[in-house]
Amino acid sequence: MNKRYIFTALLAGLLTVSVLTGCGNEAAGTTQEAVTDSKQETAADAGQSTREDEPQNVSVDAEQETLMEKENTDDVLMIAQQGMFSSGGIVTEPVEGEYDPTSNWLDASRAGNTAHVDHANVFYQIPVNDNGNPIVYLHGYGQSRMGWMTTPDGREGWSDLFLKKGYAAFLVDQPRRGEAGATSSMTADGFLDVWAEDSKDYKPGDQAWYTHFRIGRVAPERYEGSQFPEGDAAQDQFFRQMTPNTGNFDQALDAAALGAVMEDVYEMTGNKAVFVTHSQGGAVGWDVPVENISAIVAIEPGGTPEPGSEQYQKLLEAGIPITIYFGDYIDNGPEDIMSTGFWQAVRDGAIQFAESYNSDGGDCTVVYLPDEGITGNSHFMFQELNNDVIADHIAAWLEERGLH
Repeated sequence: MNKRYIFTALLAGLLTVSVLTGCGNEAAGTTQEAVTDSKQETAADAGQSTREDEPQNVSVDAEQETLMEKENTDDVLMIAQQGMFSSGGIVTEPVEGEYDPTSNWLDASRAGNTAHVDHANVFYQIPVNDNGNPIVYLHGYGQSRMGWMTTPDGREGWSDLFLKKGYAAFLVDQPRRGEAGATSSMTADGFLDVWAEDSKDYKPGDQAWYTHFRIGRVAPERYEGSQFPEGDAAQDQFFRQMTPNTGNFDQALDAAALGAVMEDVYEMTGNKAVFVTHSQGGAVGWDVPVENISAIVAIEPGGTPEPGSEQYQKLLEAGIPITIYFGDYIDNGPEDIMSTGFWQAVRDGAIQFAESYNSDGGDCTVVYLPDEGITGNSHFMFQELNNDVIADHIAAWLEERGLH
């Protein structure tokens, strides 16, 4: 379905959908039920021509109608529009030879065929109480957009929490990952990715990433005071979120695709987007073109731009406000674990970046959650038991900058 038509329908008031979300206690995720607003006008009522694919009136009972008339609450999430699209990418050159339609897919040579590859894929939701500040979410290494949408124990993820605050959600799978997995050649990265063309063996990494992400020393142990969901089922769900690359990680390619995402979001909404990144996605985020970005919220990025660098100057000249969040077990992490020193260096580098950025007239805040009295968080603070507390903290920062 054409996304421009859908958005036009939204503006015309032709489509309103209510999604009721409840917090389930199963790892499968939140429960959702969609109902349609009985008060929507038909095209005939508006004196317009009708189309078979336009939304039709659906009757609802009094209880549903009452819910539809309420503003979003902690228990009710009202979605006006949702859908999916791809941004960026390339079309490969045709394989040498002439395409034979009679044999089509049975022709192993694929002569004459092209492929659409290296794009980003976006699932989006726009709430009824849209505040005009869409959020684009970009995952980190080994993850997909799923990480923003739920938690290992099935509670609401940040996309739902911010939707209730009026922020439209545009959830990205970066090129060569998840639902944007189409690529022209398999990854050759035999160190990070679990599958690689130069490796004969599958490379498991549950325990390694668990330690590096500061959830606990060795799975299934959790650090004292941890906010990570407890129990075998939650841990199983967390590990099953891991999503390998299909092709080599290419930061410049990903940044270009995210730039195309930002352009599409601006075209659809008429507004610049708040860019929320995580981990490796943070590195991509610094390279994304800035003209359609209103602010950056970086959750434990793998690093920050060097002051004076091209990345740094681009952000500074565009006046992009930035906030960078770090969780717990950094200053107080086990000294014999290599990752403790790694995260200390990343956090300290972010502080130096912020000091330089602010002295040059920019706006950057580094939040070390324990200093705010928020403790027990790992690299995955947006999935933990207090993810709502941290979401509120970020929302307050956005509100201070008029992004609400």
